[in-house]
Amino acid sequence: MKAYHLFIFSLFLAFSLSSCKTIRQGTVGVKRTLGKIDNKNLQAGARLYNPFVSRIITVPVRTQNLEVNLDLPSKEGLNVKAEISILYHVEQSKATSIIGNIGQDYESIVILPVFRAAAADVTAQFMAKDMHTGNRLGIENEIKDKMMKLLGDRGFMIEAVLMKSIQLPPGLYQAIEEKLQAEQEAQRMEFVLQKERQEANRRKIEAEGISDANRIISEGLTPEIIQYKTIEAYRELSSSPNAKLIIGSGNQPIIMNP
Repeated sequence: MKAYHLFIFSLFLAFSLSSCKTIRQGTVGVKRTLGKIDNKNLQAGARLYNPFVSRIITVPVRTQNLEVNLDLPSKEGLNVKAEISILYHVEQSKATSIIGNIGQDYESIVILPVFRAAAADVTAQFMAKDMHTGNRLGIENEIKDKMMKLLGDRGFMIEAVLMKSIQLPPGLYQAIEEKLQAEQEAQRMEFVLQKERQEANRRKIEAEGISDANRIISEGLTPEIIQYKTIEAYRELSSSPNAKLIIGSGNQPIIMNP
């Protein structure tokens, strides 16, 4: 009798444990009973259910990182190998709708196909080198916007599309490096030319200043002023204690030391 009671208790305990589902933080529970989805989400915590007729499916609503490796087409018809991360999350209010209409494998059914189509549409408008240079951010944002137009109403929030690595076709790296070197050399030469132009302008301004000064001086040297300056020079010489012999006509004196 005791063995029978122990057996019944064991069955009850096993049934109780199998009919309890723990929903963790960052997820919501979707209850399916006899194939029908309950419209109400189950929040975090322990939930009891009948395992014979019901099932609780947990759906992550925190940020998910979906990494994809694929070949992206470029405007010139090249294939660019890329490693891309898609950051997204499921809207909590749409979890039951997603499970009911799409299923648990929504990443491979919806997100990945939409991403591949959006990425191909966007990158086909850009040259291969643009994916490797400063246009990468613009490409990422365009892919994200296209995905949101198709997935936003279905309960998926695309947070970011990140191009982690880009592998250009052979030979294109060298062409990009040569172009960058040529651009740097052109910038260096432009700097040298600009410096030379500035120096030429400085010399021109200096020469114009000297010419203007000489012109002003020559215009101001009238015979009367020259005679006046000569008289002043005679006066200063006459006041000097040193003996001197001055010979001149009043215009250009000749000074001789005895």
